[in-house]
Amino acid sequence: MKKTLTLVFCTIQFLMSLTITNAQELEEYTTLNSKIDNYLNEGAENGFSGSILVAKKGEIILHKGYGMANKENKIPYKTTTVSTIGSVTKQFTATAILKLVELKKLKVEDPLSKFFPKIPNDKKDITLHQLLTHSSGLIDGIGEGDFDDIPMEQFFNILFSTKLLHKPGTKHAYSNAGYSILARIIEIASGQNYELFLNENLFKPAGMRQTGYFIPKWDNNLIASGYALNIVSVGTLVSRYQKIGKVTWNLKGNGGILSTTEDMFKWYQALKTYKILPENLFKKLTTPYILEHENGSSQYAYGWVIYHSKRNTKIISHNGGNQIFFHDYIWMPEEDAVIILFTNASSKEAEVAWPIEKMLFDRAYKANPIKRNLYDITFDFIKNSDLRQTNELISVIKKDYCSGIKNPSELNSLGYRILNNEIMEIEENVKWAITIFKLNTELFPNEGNVWDSLGEAYTQDNQKKVAIKSYKRALELAPNENCDWCESSIKALDKLRKDRY
Repeated sequence: MKKTLTLVFCTIQFLMSLTITNAQELEEYTTLNSKIDNYLNEGAENGFSGSILVAKKGEIILHKGYGMANKENKIPYKTTTVSTIGSVTKQFTATAILKLVELKKLKVEDPLSKFFPKIPNDKKDITLHQLLTHSSGLIDGIGEGDFDDIPMEQFFNILFSTKLLHKPGTKHAYSNAGYSILARIIEIASGQNYELFLNENLFKPAGMRQTGYFIPKWDNNLIASGYALNIVSVGTLVSRYQKIGKVTWNLKGNGGILSTTEDMFKWYQALKTYKILPENLFKKLTTPYILEHENGSSQYAYGWVIYHSKRNTKIISHNGGNQIFFHDYIWMPEEDAVIILFTNASSKEAEVAWPIEKMLFDRAYKANPIKRNLYDITFDFIKNSDLRQTNELISVIKKDYCSGIKNPSELNSLGYRILNNEIMEIEENVKWAITIFKLNTELFPNEGNVWDSLGEAYTQDNQKKVAIKSYKRALELAPNENCDWCESSIKALDKLRKDRY
């Protein structure tokens, strides 16, 4: 009887502790939901648009859309909005390769010569493992971008004729083309189209019905339109695929798959419960094999990047995008947490998954507010102002962005878009561009390239004297080697001197 009473008492204590723990977790998750939601709602007022899912220990803390999926038709972003996952496609390709390993159709040690008998000698011994870890030595890609429709045989002939960057297996060099090769190997080994194999062996078992290139029959009102610089509408990726009737080999296997936060969460659940791959192959998928960066901050697995948090826990992650759409996937297996982000207006301000990761594990952390991006605020200012207000524009940029501008290429790119009237027709575009380039020389006075850009703008404005000074300063600061702008700067300076004298 005494033992029974003791057992009952212990059971009650255990249940009470569970209730307290659950109550504490509920309070924590409610607080986190409000904190993250407020952060993103404020961001949406400054142009952020997208959907996000945050979950921990099996509980969804936040799953919501923000801003507009389609500005023209005033369609809000939802949790069911379809958008591209970009290079996160690579982990699907890697998983498909390991599924074929499970089916005994291939091995990761197999050389390319097994699948491409006529491959050149310097590439015949490249293994699938080396392709999966970006250590093959192959270049990043060929052709003119994602939608350059190069016929399959021509694509691989050109790719295999390129010079290797390094000896296979010796170091990491990111190669989209390497994953295109893996997509073709999936087709050769399975006898199926790449997307069809993924759909039947990965997506359907995971319960994912909104993921793919062509197979899902999406409602057009659920497909996100993209906005370059959060300004210019570029339409949907689906419409681009439909226009050419295929997924090009520049994209297949390495990027461009479309999905939703709902489906990508189902993928997380399927992987962690070994529904797609057995435990030994899942471990193979997420084992770090090679340093991605020399500083050792990250390592590459099979289609995933592996980090270690400040909490000394493992992070499985990858992101992807095309400078318009952006997707981030952050998975913390030891802490059973995941963050899934989509946005249709990519900028560094919109890449909010990592600040949210900090919120998830540090109650005291306060993220910097999401600001309007540099291009958006500059073009909006110019549209509603005149040249007498250039100093006000400089003040706005200095106040809101200078601390965040880490690279001179940001303002340089902005200046050239204004100079070339790429976003909108701007009166006095040269004068506005000079304003931006001058600010860049203030922020990065020892960067020769920014002085070269300023010289070009002064030349277009027929201010030859100051243009000469700018070009001279640029060449004084020129690097000793790998100067891609020096020759044009020398020619421009010579021409200005001849014209002037």
